[in-house]
Amino acid sequence: MKISIITATYNSAATLQKTFDSVASQTYKDVEYVVVDGNSKDGTIDLIKKNESIISKWISEPDKGIYDAINKGIELASGDIIGLMHSDDFFANNEVLEKIALAFQEGTDCIYGDLNYVDRDHPERIIRKWQSQDYNDSLFYEGWMPAHPTFYLRAKHYKKFGKYNLDFRISADYELMLRMLVKNNLSSRYIPIVMVNMRVGGESNVTLKNRWLANQEDAKAWHLNNLKPKFYTRWAKPLSKLKQFF
Repeated sequence: MKISIITATYNSAATLQKTFDSVASQTYKDVEYVVVDGNSKDGTIDLIKKNESIISKWISEPDKGIYDAINKGIELASGDIIGLMHSDDFFANNEVLEKIALAFQEGTDCIYGDLNYVDRDHPERIIRKWQSQDYNDSLFYEGWMPAHPTFYLRAKHYKKFGKYNLDFRISADYELMLRMLVKNNLSSRYIPIVMVNMRVGGESNVTLKNRWLANQEDAKAWHLNNLKPKFYTRWAKPLSKLKQFF
């Protein structure tokens, strides 16, 4: 079972080597590593070339943002399973892909796990923890979603149900998981381990303005998929993240 890992990057030279090292260190070896760069100007291309021995495919060209870059990576990927490793992030340990592969071998459409938010300059320091849970149909209505960097999906479902919707600037990940898990009722499995360490400063959380835009886009995601949320769903999602600080 081949797992394709996609890293979308743009001017990420400061963090990218640790990302590359964490992929290279995985004990599971049936891995295809795809890197999609947005025409970086900061030395990212030099790092990619330096690490070509672990990179299966890479391109560098202008794009329309991270979700466009990820979609390009999905098109390039040939694996049975597709997962993401953002250019600021890194695996929590070297056995994560082994456990992901085992979960898929036992039968499921997608898997997800736990995530640590870590300090950007001192990634050994944990800022907050995102602990997920076993899936049930009510969770999205209660404001829950899987941690996107831990979300792995069988490649065939991207072909059947579509890739990331570029009409969403910030919440395309939320819309895609809502579409896969709620609208199309794909099976899922939660692996109760920390899979990814994610540096703080994600696009949807950088400013209050972006947080408001993400909230607007979350509501749009339900409408687009002809799903009816609870009256409180839109506000439960940001509130549900408060427990990650405790």
